[in-house]
Amino acid sequence: MPDVIVPRPGRFAHRTARAVVTVTDADGQPRPDLPVQVAQRQHEFAFGNIGFDLIPLANGEREFHSNVFGGAQHKLELLAERFLDVFNTATLPFYWRGFEPQRGHPDTTRLAVTARWFAERGVNVKGHPLVWHTLAPQWLLPLSDDEVAAEVAARITRDVTEFRGLIDTWDAINEVVIMPVFTAEENAITRLARREGRVGMVRLAFDTARSANPEATLLLNDFDLSERYERLIDDCLAAGIRIDALGLQSHMHQGYWGEEKTARVLERFARFGLPLHWTETTLLSGELMPPEIVDLNDYQVESWPSTPEGEERQADELVRHYTTLFAAPSVAAVNYWGLTDDGAWLGAPSGLVRRDGSPKPAYEALHRLVRGDWWLAETETRTDEYGQFTLDAYRGRYVVSGAGASAELTLGPADVSVTLAP
Repeated sequence: MPDVIVPRPGRFAHRTARAVVTVTDADGQPRPDLPVQVAQRQHEFAFGNIGFDLIPLANGEREFHSNVFGGAQHKLELLAERFLDVFNTATLPFYWRGFEPQRGHPDTTRLAVTARWFAERGVNVKGHPLVWHTLAPQWLLPLSDDEVAAEVAARITRDVTEFRGLIDTWDAINEVVIMPVFTAEENAITRLARREGRVGMVRLAFDTARSANPEATLLLNDFDLSERYERLIDDCLAAGIRIDALGLQSHMHQGYWGEEKTARVLERFARFGLPLHWTETTLLSGELMPPEIVDLNDYQVESWPSTPEGEERQADELVRHYTTLFAAPSVAAVNYWGLTDDGAWLGAPSGLVRRDGSPKPAYEALHRLVRGDWWLAETETRTDEYGQFTLDAYRGRYVVSGAGASAELTLGPADVSVTLAP
């Protein structure tokens, strides 16, 4: 039987699947020795980035609207083109303080328009986050703990319900390890977390979101990848809380972790048997943040440029990091944190695109991986004497065309058989 085989799967064989495709005529008879075209349309693996910068473009806004990091101010059409050329998943900002600065007046319409804009272009959308102590609205402060808990539940129910079908993946709660002991600013969520405890806060977020959308994929997300996070996960699972995936942040502003450290982290968190999402990944293309900085937010400089040497380093490290993660069966998603340096978090040169919109070597390297090495280029094969051929390729969505007909098929965890008829 003729095969269409993805090139050099090697260590990525677990990312592939097989479909036996039978091409028939209108009477259901097999069509032997027939030319057939195969084209990949989507990856199963989530290659993501934040979509914050593209909210104004999706909404047709002429005036600049900043996001939580500042936001790109120009070349948004070019940024959109760069985004769609590589990424199939977008994270949108639901930071409560910015999303609902005035009680009862959430920014639902703009975010819904943006989510639809991405969906219409084949991009899955995730919301980040439903509960977080940082950027909690100031209007929560005068409320009692019981009232805050009620507002948290109401907010989750409202947003998960209203975005159901547009956004079905959420960081349900963010950075719980530090939540009850957070001291950088007064906020009502930390106050509530001190009363409820970490597991209690996770239960509030997950149970409420699950009730609003039983089909949602809900993540527990954290930057603290120490044993404290492992203990929290153990405690939550022991308490019967259903967690769909674990979010692991990797802002490498102080330097690339390297393959050995990354492998250790993978091993420690893969033991839970849950899909791992690398939710916030950054690598710098300029000077690294000094190693003595404990809280990355404490490092503030007037200028933090990208450099030619840094850009070459970033590209090399990005390829190594993504290759390590794509090779790990436990990893289901990698989300890079920012497409462009324009408005990047902390002003760092962490983007894959320069401020002028031109791609850095890291962007081009990631494009070669996602749309080259890990992608089945449009190709042609022929059916055998039984009117069949085998598609053995990366898991995802494909279009098969032949004899004046076409059909979509999805390569997933199990091998499938598909019939293509006019």
